[in-house]
Amino acid sequence: MLTKRVIPCLDVRSGRVTKGVKFKNNIDLGDPVEMAVRYSDGGADELVFYDITASAERRPIDIGMVESVAKAIRIPFAVGGGISCVADMERVILAGAEKISVNSLAVRNPGIIAEGAKAFGRQCIVLGMDPVKSENPACPSGYEITTRGFREFTGMDAVEWAKRAADLGAGEIVVNSVDADGTRAGFELTITKMIADSVGVPVVASGGAGRPEHLVTVFRDADADAAIVAGMIHTGDYTIAQIKDVMHASGVPTRITF
Repeated sequence: MLTKRVIPCLDVRSGRVTKGVKFKNNIDLGDPVEMAVRYSDGGADELVFYDITASAERRPIDIGMVESVAKAIRIPFAVGGGISCVADMERVILAGAEKISVNSLAVRNPGIIAEGAKAFGRQCIVLGMDPVKSENPACPSGYEITTRGFREFTGMDAVEWAKRAADLGAGEIVVNSVDADGTRAGFELTITKMIADSVGVPVVASGGAGRPEHLVTVFRDADADAAIVAGMIHTGDYTIAQIKDVMHASGVPTRITF
């Protein structure tokens, strides 16, 4: 069985790491480079950096911040937010990132997934999605895709969008539940498993992690390949080592580096 990955997420706004609940009421948590180094040295398998207001503000990603983080860490690094074309993807890769995450852009222009996969390989292209529970009849799975930081409802079914993105060339899909985001009450297992069962690429669970046991549950019950953590480690309640200790004790395969 492949090892399960633990991925800290740095949501960055105005050059600082921030965290909210369901995309609202964000608070300042610290310097992105310092936090990235701490997690890289602490046993994280990868890191993800989101410039969370770039798309909503329709501006480019902060390349300088990407370069600074990439130079400071020793683990794979994914970047999202403010990417509008293949040229932007190239700039992010040249700045030191291994993966590019597209979300709102891919909804507006699905062809960007195929273009990116052709240019850099599908292993570099990550589809980020922000699904929310919905009674929209156009969404038979019961989950609708939102964009621009949960500002716009698209009428797109989450499972169908995941399948289409994988067919277009996405090498990984991050399922960030809007309903669970920042609640620390556990991952949204239903939509995570629905997508994991529907696509042939790795699925990353995101939104809701509050205790190490939540990761064990999403790996066992929702077939996630990786899990993103944020608030539970940013606040110092848990370390990566403590999370992996619980995973290991529960029989979940993980990379132990300490």
